[in-house]
Amino acid sequence: MALEDVYQRNLHHKTHKAGWLRAAVLGANDGLVATASLMIGVSAAKAGDVLVAVGVAGIAAGALSMAVGEYISVRSQNDIEESDRQMEIEHLATDPEGELEELTQIYVERGLTRELASQVAKVMTEKDALGAHLRDELGQFEHTKARPVQAAIASAISYTTGGIVPLLGALAPTAGTKNLSIVLFTLIGLAGTGVISARLAGATYWKTTLRVLIGGSIGMAITAGIGSLVHLSGI
Repeated sequence: MALEDVYQRNLHHKTHKAGWLRAAVLGANDGLVATASLMIGVSAAKAGDVLVAVGVAGIAAGALSMAVGEYISVRSQNDIEESDRQMEIEHLATDPEGELEELTQIYVERGLTRELASQVAKVMTEKDALGAHLRDELGQFEHTKARPVQAAIASAISYTTGGIVPLLGALAPTAGTKNLSIVLFTLIGLAGTGVISARLAGATYWKTTLRVLIGGSIGMAITAGIGSLVHLSGI
């Protein structure tokens, strides 16, 4: 099987869409649910402290949005994986020789000689043809399989935990110190997130923490700027 044939065959798989499809689905859902839930929550709140009301509504809206959005987006990844799995089953049933050659070509491209690649492909095919193609052709592994429910729960918990930090800043005793308190609490939270992220990823602490701090600060600055423009325009 020529390289062009392998390329054309792989075009039918959906794996190449996984890199952007999850983000697109999550972004659209998050924008819809978070915005609507936040506005409804603030509108329904009868609290005297608007900042606290907005904070609580924002945490509830964001956590719900993240949970639902993550579940839907991860399910879309599951659908892609299952679609590719079924397609591979059909290929193995209708063209086993072509699939064997495809697997051989994959190993050749990874540096094996043609003879050794052919031997490895035959052994892998005899042991578990579908598993070999899912792993070596499509990059599907059981331990990295998308898990929608776990992802949804983790997103909701992490969002709520993060949202509580600036909310604590909004509880400052005087109105004049609330904004400063919110920013300081948020920066502390961002620094903590950076440290935890670096530890889990085995990355350099200061680089990861600085990246998170800069990204969060830019986000707060842009949001503050937009809020000021809305205030000045009288909307």
